[in-house]
Amino acid sequence: MKRISLFFVFLLPLAFLSSCGFGTAVVSNHNQNVTEVHLSGNNYKIIDQVSGSSEASYVLAIGSMNKRQLYENAYSSMLKKANLLNGSKAIINVLTEQHYSGFAPFFVRRTVTVSAQVIEFTR
Repeated sequence: MKRISLFFVFLLPLAFLSSCGFGTAVVSNHNQNVTEVHLSGNNYKIIDQVSGSSEASYVLAIGSMNKRQLYENAYSSMLKKANLLNGSKAIINVLTEQHYSGFAPFFVRRTVTVSAQVIEFTR
């Protein structure tokens, strides 16, 4: 009996102090074009840090968007904020973060955030 009560003394606080969400982050090269840029010299400056986010909710594993659509929406939101149309600018160091929260499988919220640095070439 003492073991059971001791077990609940440690289990109960653990259950109330734990989080219902978790996150992951991935750094990768999402640019699949043939443009080659050399950043070895002092020919650029970092001008901004931009990010875009997209969110979807799932009830009983049925939801509005899949992972690819979430990523595309977050990436396009980030590119709109980057304002790459004026001058010779590029985005570097693209970071993709995902966060899941809720009570699976009843309700899950997935948030995808894509962030990057905007550089401008000086020469």
